[in-house]
Amino acid sequence: MSGTSEGPTPAADLDRSAVTESDTHAARGAEPRTYRSVFTAAPLAMAVVDREGLVVGANAAFGDLLGREPDALTGRIVADLVDLASDARIRHAYREVLRGRQARLRCTRRLKRPDGQSFWAQVTVAPLKGEEAGTVLLSVADISVRRELQARLRHLQMHDPVTRLPNRALFFERLSATLEAESDKQGGTGRVGLCYLDLDGFKAVNDTLGHRVGDRLLAAVADRLTRCADQAGRGRAGAPLVARLGGDEFALLVEGSTGTEQLADLAETVLNAVQAPFDISGQRLSVSASIGVVERQSAGTSATGLMQAADTTLYWAKADGKARWTLFDPERNAHRMTRQALVSTLRPAIDRGEFTLEYQPLVGMEDGRLRGVEALVRWNHPRFGMLTPNRFIGLAEEDGSIVQLGRWVLATACRQARQWQLDHPDEPPIFVSVNVAVRQVWDSDLVADVADILAETGLAPQLLQLELTESAVMGSAGRPLQALQALSDMGVHIAIDDFGTGYSNLAYLSRLPVSVLKLDGSFVRGFQYEGEGVPPNPADEVVVEAMIQLAHRLGLTVTAECVETSAQAARLRRIGCDTGQGWLYSRPVPPDRISGLLGVRV
Repeated sequence: MSGTSEGPTPAADLDRSAVTESDTHAARGAEPRTYRSVFTAAPLAMAVVDREGLVVGANAAFGDLLGREPDALTGRIVADLVDLASDARIRHAYREVLRGRQARLRCTRRLKRPDGQSFWAQVTVAPLKGEEAGTVLLSVADISVRRELQARLRHLQMHDPVTRLPNRALFFERLSATLEAESDKQGGTGRVGLCYLDLDGFKAVNDTLGHRVGDRLLAAVADRLTRCADQAGRGRAGAPLVARLGGDEFALLVEGSTGTEQLADLAETVLNAVQAPFDISGQRLSVSASIGVVERQSAGTSATGLMQAADTTLYWAKADGKARWTLFDPERNAHRMTRQALVSTLRPAIDRGEFTLEYQPLVGMEDGRLRGVEALVRWNHPRFGMLTPNRFIGLAEEDGSIVQLGRWVLATACRQARQWQLDHPDEPPIFVSVNVAVRQVWDSDLVADVADILAETGLAPQLLQLELTESAVMGSAGRPLQALQALSDMGVHIAIDDFGTGYSNLAYLSRLPVSVLKLDGSFVRGFQYEGEGVPPNPADEVVVEAMIQLAHRLGLTVTAECVETSAQAARLRRIGCDTGQGWLYSRPVPPDRISGLLGVRV
């Protein structure tokens, strides 16, 4: 009979199977005992905690940590033993771990040893698994040495090695914390003050005596600033924070300031302290300080905004003569901000067509008829409205945009003058006078620009007059003189604007290709009566008459600016002035208004 059937298991196999199963049960039974022995003998302080936050068991290290026998800790509230309840955020996270809603909590707490000494501990709470499921393991590690090392490293990172003062990073950290704190709710003033200073004359010390002496001087300055701060802090909640922000720049931060008077007193004390001579390496050194002072409400103030205000005020202190402190002035700052806004938008404004020209008549004194016009540029600014040249021409000269702007003014004025000529062919053509900045002569080919514009517009050269100020023309040589001569040779008239306000050196007029003098308005204003029945000063008339006679003898014509009354016009006419310009005749007006003045007595 063939087939397969199960027979009894051999004895050897039974024995082998029995041994294996027995060993497995033994090993499984040994695991908890092994873990418990490791837990008990571990040098790390540990405790098993139930879901209620009570100690189920603690090891010897945990007992040593708290100065008690491990068994005596059973049933104690762990949160009280290791300070997990005093901080709301940590307390909440700890409860979430106990409830199984959070995987782990790790935090740093300051605890006390049995002998009363404090130490920093890292506390970790994590759920247990397996047979211990439903409990959590608490471990506590002493990290005092690590914390001390971290504190030392932070101190090195946050302090200046030369002066040992807080550095820029720590200063901004403290400043930001001060501004973010709700001082008024903590009984403070809700205000903050800042003295921002740098040393006048420090660079000379550094360059001549070397960096070693310079560093010692900085350290000595830091000592004096610290003493000033300590003195200012007497009787108050705290002394100002003194910091070195870099180079020879320092700052004193006053938290909870009481007003500008407190900051002014501190700045004055610092100024006097720094100005006293220093004895450095056997040498007597003297420096001074320029200080920018800012004091304001903490609410609504940012660290960046406060420092910008302080930096601006420090710049004012230096611009005003150095060795002084200056208080932040909102009006002065508004003017500066406006100036910056204008500078940043000047070049784009030319491309956007924001500029326009108005024209003021130049009238013949004998017959009162229109001889020419002066083109005056205006900026129709989208934010600040219509701006006159005194608001932006100086800025344009500084940043070089005067070349582009001047070219546009010249082309627009010439095109308009030609248009008037075409629109009124029966009237004698009038000339157009255009102001030219000296930088236009240096930074561009003015001669080529004028030639191209005249050719493009069809305006005759003798109908264009270029005005330069007396200071710009005085001492002209090289390229400027060559340019003026070339323009004159072309037939363009050259006029000196505001004559009499600068050098008034008449001798150089014979050497320059000038054809017109425009007398400054201050001379003409002297012609009017100063009060009821008070005659004008006859000396003014003598001076003006002498200048007119000399100009005529040199072949020049004379234009009087700022003619406002008929009495002024009559006196100018009597002493031989050629043309007049001023509100008596017309204010600057748009081009269409000039058309109505052609051929009539103004």
